[in-house]
Amino acid sequence: MNMIDLIKSRRNIKKFKPDAIDHSLIQQWLEAAAMAPNHRMTEPWEIYVIGPETRKKINHKTNFGNASFVMAVLSRHGATKVETDENAAATACFIQNFNLAAWSEGVGTFWSSIGISGNNRELLQVPENYDLLGVIAVGYPEEVPEAKPRTPMEEKIKYLP
Repeated sequence: MNMIDLIKSRRNIKKFKPDAIDHSLIQQWLEAAAMAPNHRMTEPWEIYVIGPETRKKINHKTNFGNASFVMAVLSRHGATKVETDENAAATACFIQNFNLAAWSEGVGTFWSSIGISGNNRELLQVPENYDLLGVIAVGYPEEVPEAKPRTPMEEKIKYLP
């Protein structure tokens, strides 16, 4: 599958099969994700693998679709607000790279923003100088939803003189 088709076919997966994913694959996708653009090579991302005990404590209505692997992705604060914002953007690129790498091998992901709550930050032991950009569920899809309609790009482009 070419890259355009891969991007267009990727979906947020909300229900996963119970099959485990080989951790060497996850490591490979994390290494690919780390090729994300990041200003001045800050590499601001940190990954916390969420084990079964912590996962039970997180109040997630679907238990992450019963995904076989769940991780939190953190972004380190910068010395300035601009650098903190740049780090968050770079970490979002890291997450998208990971999602696409997994999808290229038939593995789905779901990016949940539940980490924003103070309680979940505490459960996940997020340091004060980090933002929690999301909790990512990873697994083989039980079902792949249809694409939701998108606004035509013509309505999103503004040409400046």
